[in-house]
Amino acid sequence: MTRDRRAERPVPELRADVARFLGYYNRLPGPPQQDLGPVAAREMMRAARDLTDPPIGPLGIDRRFAIDGPAGAMPARLFDSRADRGADRGAGPVVLFLHGGGFVMGDIDTHAPLAAETARSLDLPVVSLDYRLAPEHRWPAAPEDCEAAARWLADQPGTTGLVLMGDSAGGTLATATAMALRDRPAATPVIAQGLLYPATDMGRAHPSLRDFAEGYFLTRAMLDWFVDCYAADLGDVRAAPMRGDLSAMPPAAIVTAECDPIRDQGRAYAAALVRAGVPVDFREAKGTIHGFATLRKAIPSGVGDLTAFLLALHALIVEAVAARPMGQ
Repeated sequence: MTRDRRAERPVPELRADVARFLGYYNRLPGPPQQDLGPVAAREMMRAARDLTDPPIGPLGIDRRFAIDGPAGAMPARLFDSRADRGADRGAGPVVLFLHGGGFVMGDIDTHAPLAAETARSLDLPVVSLDYRLAPEHRWPAAPEDCEAAARWLADQPGTTGLVLMGDSAGGTLATATAMALRDRPAATPVIAQGLLYPATDMGRAHPSLRDFAEGYFLTRAMLDWFVDCYAADLGDVRAAPMRGDLSAMPPAAIVTAECDPIRDQGRAYAAALVRAGVPVDFREAKGTIHGFATLRKAIPSGVGDLTAFLLALHALIVEAVAARPMGQ
């Protein structure tokens, strides 16, 4: 990454529950995740889920299945608040959820509480995908898997539109998948992007990368490790969507965290979409950190932040459905 040389600015004040969590987290013994290696780091993330995130909660459907992908079967998980989509729901949009974790960690279990809450809040089926992870499967394995899953989902009976949603690295993948389906349309269109603190240009150092490099949960050292493991071509729009043509992209709901090293990437992407004429609902969660949507047990104020984001995304989906011609 290039280095930012602009003058330093005052660091924002943390919320009380965020400060308490960071005070605990930063005193934990043992090496940081990037020093453990990918396998141990993944196990640590799985083990922490029940300590930091609420339970999955009530659902009508929580079912595991597989989707054919470029390198074989891809595990997936369907979350739906309604018990029988075929009889009760009828045709409608479907959410493809792409988890975060720096392209190295995360899976359909670590992010199950977030996917389940999304299904309940949006009242839509949510398909969460286990795309291939680095460094065992380096770029472009992940975006290839996500595009294949989106096209498969678009072909399913009853799917009238796709909502591409992701947090952090999953936001990168959701954006890259939206670009791919804009340029080569699938059977049904992408009607919205839902992006939680997305990484949109990992090759550029914005001021937030310097301001929150250490001590704010996601660190500069961890980001550098993710970039090294992923080994992406940062000049390719699948790795850095900000560098591509953003015209005719689907409407986007975007939320950033104020005290996040990649905050400015989300801000820049939202601004670039607006300049390209794309409808955007942008908001920034003040005084909180990267990952708040999967830390809602540890940081209770994140419940409100996620609720506000999902309400904004729901509004975009309703508008997109209403704007489509009858019968489509």
